[in-house]
Amino acid sequence: MKIENQILATIKAYETIIIHRHQRPDPDALGSQVGLAEIIRASFPDKFVYQVGGPIDGLDFLATMQPITDETYEGALVIVTDTANTPRISDDRYLLGDKLIKIDHHPNDEPYGDLTWVNTKASSCSEIIADFWQFFADELTMTENAARLLYAGIVGDTGRFLYPSTTAHTFKIAADLREFDFDATHLNRQLSQFPLSVARLAGYVYNHLTLDENGAGKVILSQAILQEYGVSDVETSEVVPLPGAIEEVVAWAIFVEQPEGYYRVRMRSKGPVIHTIAQRHNGGGHPLASGANAKDLAEVEVIYQEIKDACRPETL
Repeated sequence: MKIENQILATIKAYETIIIHRHQRPDPDALGSQVGLAEIIRASFPDKFVYQVGGPIDGLDFLATMQPITDETYEGALVIVTDTANTPRISDDRYLLGDKLIKIDHHPNDEPYGDLTWVNTKASSCSEIIADFWQFFADELTMTENAARLLYAGIVGDTGRFLYPSTTAHTFKIAADLREFDFDATHLNRQLSQFPLSVARLAGYVYNHLTLDENGAGKVILSQAILQEYGVSDVETSEVVPLPGAIEEVVAWAIFVEQPEGYYRVRMRSKGPVIHTIAQRHNGGGHPLASGANAKDLAEVEVIYQEIKDACRPETL
């Protein structure tokens, strides 16, 4: 039996379904998580369906989380979307359920769950959830809000259809979702706009970009800089793509100091594979877009050196 059929059969078998996603969610995490929840609610109105997880700073225009008790997990089906490994799952109560399903599009380097559906060719986990709906269009109901959420997830993870993961199938799925009556113009504005403080931080990023002769770049955003510009850690995600607009940049990382003293690392690439670097530093992701952590400035330099090594002509 195909994995899609197994997942649908499992959903049908459970009265309570609890859906998780990763910490510090992006539009795809929320889109796939709550989009799936909305589809299940519309398709099986007698089921109890919950979306849970930690803070969603800056993305509450997409969805909100639901507080539930530990007892709710008794005999429940748990589904985790858009999360490559268990340490990144938001709310570790996912372990309290009766059965666990993983649905994801990241490399399956750390498998988990009783059922696993991983499609690394998909642009986003939201695209996979939309595929799931279309596979069983005679049994599953798409709603306007679910379409809005899944569309937001696809737009977010494809960089507004600019990243290499965007395929003809991605465009088809997006077009099918746009058949539903949600305000895509307003949604795109919500996804793309940012405050003046972030715009000013963008100037700092451009002015303080370190770049070697092979196009390996880095920017360090200290707590002092974040406070000076009045920008939160969540908002720094807006400046991560900026170095990619520079012709000479090949791969880069933004190192954001956390209040605890370690650095959150966001890496991007136009060609060199970087997710293996992230995996060596308590992280992971896609070949051209990954995240990691550095315990101090010494590890920051180690990571930057590995990015420089990946950009050397002889390694490309």
